[in-house]
Amino acid sequence: MATLSDILVSAAINSSSALLFLVAFAILRLQPINDRVYFPKWYLRGIRDSPTSSGTVVKKYVNVDVKMYLKFLNWMPAALRMPEPELIQHAGLDSAVYIRIYLLGLKIFCPITVLAFAVLVPVNYTGENFEQMRESMQDLTFSNIDKLSISNVAPGSKRLLAHIVMAYAFTFWTFYALYNEYMIVTKMRLHFLATERRRPDQFTVLVRNIPPDDDESVSEHVKHFFRVNHPDHYLLHQVVYNANALAGMVATKKTLQNWLTYYTNKFERHPDKRPMTKTGFWGLWGRNVDAIDYYTGKIEKLSKEEEEEREKVLNDPNAIMPAAFVSFRSRWGAAVCAQTQQSHNPTIWLTDWAPEPRDVYWDNLAIPFVELNLRRLLMAVALFFLTFCFMIPIAFVQTLANIESIQKAFPGLKRVIEMGSVKSLVQGFFPGIVLKIFLILLPTIIMTMSKIEGHTALSTLETRSAGKYHLFLLVNVFLGSIITGTAFQQLKEFMNQSPSEIPKTVGVSIPMKATFFITYVMVDGWSGIAAEILRLVPLIIYHLKNAFLVKTEKDREQAMDAGSLTWAVSEPRIQLYFLLGLVYSTVTPLILPFIVVFFAFSYLVFRHQVASLPIINVYDQKYESGATFWPDVHRRIIIGLMISHILFLGLLNTKKASNATPFLIPLPILTFWFFRVCKGRFESAFRRFPLVDAMRKDTLERATEPQLNLKLYLQDAYVHPVFKGAAEFERRPEVEVKEEDEHQLVATRRVLHRGAQDGTSEDRIGISAV
Repeated sequence: MATLSDILVSAAINSSSALLFLVAFAILRLQPINDRVYFPKWYLRGIRDSPTSSGTVVKKYVNVDVKMYLKFLNWMPAALRMPEPELIQHAGLDSAVYIRIYLLGLKIFCPITVLAFAVLVPVNYTGENFEQMRESMQDLTFSNIDKLSISNVAPGSKRLLAHIVMAYAFTFWTFYALYNEYMIVTKMRLHFLATERRRPDQFTVLVRNIPPDDDESVSEHVKHFFRVNHPDHYLLHQVVYNANALAGMVATKKTLQNWLTYYTNKFERHPDKRPMTKTGFWGLWGRNVDAIDYYTGKIEKLSKEEEEEREKVLNDPNAIMPAAFVSFRSRWGAAVCAQTQQSHNPTIWLTDWAPEPRDVYWDNLAIPFVELNLRRLLMAVALFFLTFCFMIPIAFVQTLANIESIQKAFPGLKRVIEMGSVKSLVQGFFPGIVLKIFLILLPTIIMTMSKIEGHTALSTLETRSAGKYHLFLLVNVFLGSIITGTAFQQLKEFMNQSPSEIPKTVGVSIPMKATFFITYVMVDGWSGIAAEILRLVPLIIYHLKNAFLVKTEKDREQAMDAGSLTWAVSEPRIQLYFLLGLVYSTVTPLILPFIVVFFAFSYLVFRHQVASLPIINVYDQKYESGATFWPDVHRRIIIGLMISHILFLGLLNTKKASNATPFLIPLPILTFWFFRVCKGRFESAFRRFPLVDAMRKDTLERATEPQLNLKLYLQDAYVHPVFKGAAEFERRPEVEVKEEDEHQLVATRRVLHRGAQDGTSEDRIGISAV
């Protein structure tokens, strides 16, 4: 059982590591000539000075002013100085709203912490329940920290009334903070959409599951359908090609060209010796050949195969998928199409807003729509097994965190385990490190599962992956740690007690797991966020790539990719801290200051990373979703709040407070009602684009840019990347409909099928007239 001294040792270790990261950041940050830029020197090894957008050459060097090292926290005021509208303009709405998640954590938990320490901590500490229980349960293990939890309050005590009142107070305060934040983010999103610059996705809709037609190609069918049903707004379209094989060839060709550039440069430096390579994998085995001739021959062969594949994709009707990007003359026309049902059959002509071009995940557009439900079912089954199989390493972590309990159950291991101060280090620090290593391996697996499901936008992939990762953290890290930790912590009691007494032991022991989660917050939270400001993980990855993979300057540029905020990983981890704070606020309030420190430090660090870097950006923003993820953030906090209510209700039942059950049942009901209110009040603003705003933007654009050629602006926006720049590619968009032709018949290649029923024949003929 970790004691207060163990927690203090762990806190000292993690605080020291965080402090070292901050000092290293102060020493290694750069001082350009005209502006401040904070960025580690190690990233810039071998990179020449380059002009900024203003034409000034930025000199990069390490600051040698020793006095400044004593002020290594002077970046914090600067991180808060940029106003939020300027932050949105600089980094985008997604980044600004992401930072507000940490601010929301402070808004919720700062008042809760003050109230909990003023009311619940004194009530718990003076309960003396453990002293009474030790008389009947000789092997019960607890520490001074556990005396601050609800477990130290005797069953049936009137002191539990304070916890019930605080549960309501904490819940209503969380409602207030969530509602206000939802309102603020909704206003920010609507203002962002109203003032956002013109983008192709504002005028474009992705159409999927286009029904086959015996008389028309997919492209002709799309043109005919939208000229008939959206005659005043349809502008052009781009059908989707299955170019995955071609894209693979293009990527392979780039790799070969990179190798050829490497060996060519090597030969230019040493012209007296031709470079050699082996024909096996990565040049590790096989026969020795001339490297330049070898890669030149492979590139020539692949170029011919690429040309054949390109012709096949363009000329084979089977390479055209039943999907298309359809663009309209106005945002209003696109909004009407994207947000309405196009056919009496709800399974065909499915429309939704197109992702912005850089957000499109082209590989999945080639997946037939009929496969998607099957793929998602299989991935749901795979996620179920993945989640519960990970209970094994979680149980292993809990054995490390409960060494003392194992000693009591198995005295023969005492000599091996008892090694002075090593035990406190292992109990307080090592379990969190092991758990973090397990969690590092998961995001790649989960992201691959989301890709298999067939989502067509990177933003959707990250959103779905975040949902899966949140479920995993909820089941394994939280519930798994409590269940397995309780079993190990009270191992002998579990083995000797009758089955009817086990729930009581579990109910008493659940609050004791707060010590493990406090350690987790320090290891994953404090040290992790401190490392974020130095970008330690990308730094290590960069040097590994630089040592083993970088062959040319192009490779070096790719290795220096700053990376994004990794929404699929970072947001679920934040939700875990919300969950821990909400669950333990009425059970073990000691965890709350650690969570407040995490949210405060995270807010400062990410405010600095996003706002204080006008020349060198820390993160590479892959897309801009307009904060469409906020309903998911809100929903997961609500889930955490409901879990806290259910667990608190179960805990009180183990403490012979069944009379309090009627007073606690309304809490989850009120929480669900609050969720429905917020969903109905705000969520539509994140799922749909108001027609009023669309018309306002269209009117303003026509007034300010009357000569805008929208067709020219949109015609290349959704061309597959492997075709961009290829002169032989026929884009096949429909030409803009002229004013004098708008009320004439639409040309069609359809014929009357005499064998068809009358109603069907009328439909096939009638839709050709506008």
